[in-house]
Amino acid sequence: MNALQLALADVAGPLSRIAGLAIAAGLAAMISALGYRWYVTQRAPTGAIVLVGLGVVAAYLNTQTALGQVIDGAATISLAAAAFNIGAVIVSSVASVIGHRVGDRTGVALLSRSGMETLDDLTRVVRAGGRVITVELPDEIDDIVGYEPVDSAAKEALAGQSLLFPRGLTVAQLRERLITRLKTDYGVGHVDLELDNGTVTHLAVGRRIAGLGPTLPPESVAMAIRADPSYAAGPGDLVQIWSEDGTRRRCNGEIRAASGEVVTVAVDAADTAKLDPDERYRLVTLATDARPDREFVSLLRAAEETMGIVEIGPEGALAGTPVGALDVTVVAVISAESEGGIETLPSRDRVLGGGESIYVIAAPDELRAVEAAAAARSVPDIGSS
Repeated sequence: MNALQLALADVAGPLSRIAGLAIAAGLAAMISALGYRWYVTQRAPTGAIVLVGLGVVAAYLNTQTALGQVIDGAATISLAAAAFNIGAVIVSSVASVIGHRVGDRTGVALLSRSGMETLDDLTRVVRAGGRVITVELPDEIDDIVGYEPVDSAAKEALAGQSLLFPRGLTVAQLRERLITRLKTDYGVGHVDLELDNGTVTHLAVGRRIAGLGPTLPPESVAMAIRADPSYAAGPGDLVQIWSEDGTRRRCNGEIRAASGEVVTVAVDAADTAKLDPDERYRLVTLATDARPDREFVSLLRAAEETMGIVEIGPEGALAGTPVGALDVTVVAVISAESEGGIETLPSRDRVLGGGESIYVIAAPDELRAVEAAAAARSVPDIGSS
């Protein structure tokens, strides 16, 4: 009887230690699964959580079992120690799987009791709370007035999309990153966006005007002719177009592009009949001539701003407001009186009157804010635009 008690005592000690290790591994797995569910709002990978539980067991075995025998002078690990190690790993693995399930279910229960009807709703609240920012685009996307409309297929791809951004962004940084992502990922040229605490309240897009046509002044066309431009002559240079023998001047033009002997020139529409695509010409480069209209068009095309006309209502909020009070660039004012004409580059002290119209250069959202202020009856804080 004493021998049986001794044998049971020898077995009970290792079994109790294995049970303790299993409990420790299960608790570690449960806490890890619960924390993962709370932070990421998704189920943690089973393999990763089991490794966390086995890490606790491995730390104990390395410090207490194998290392202890080496310190005691044993040349090899005994069969009993090996059986203990294998049993502890197997039992702890099962306990880690159970702890993973318990921890994940506990996390789901805690999240569901926070007042949300579904876990998806809570996910959006947690992300908006600072861990991950989720921005949902509206289902209806408008066109920006003054810009070429974006293809319907591109707007359909944008509608209803959910975009993720890192936490810790300010409203201005989030707006800037969102606009940049819309331009790079969806090929949008211009974006008119309004954000209210991470929620998109207004979204309009426009396509950046490309090609040669929008840069041509009225009553002018672009033609490709065979010619040899002067050395270092390039787009923007004014030239005289002569016949190949140099005896007759056909017309004047402006170089827009050159590739070998093919030169694209902008000429008056009435001069197109004077040029033959099959004939070769000589180009004479003229001295530099200031072309503020062309420079303005080229700069406006490359800028994020656009130009629009805002009509000031007789009882509008902008009536009686000086030009300097507007946080936009006013390049001209059309007087309400027929003999008043157009006043270009008005002074900042110039007071706007009801019935007048102003030419404004601003970003799409700023232009929309000025239009709203012009139509409003009460004076809003237009400087915030």
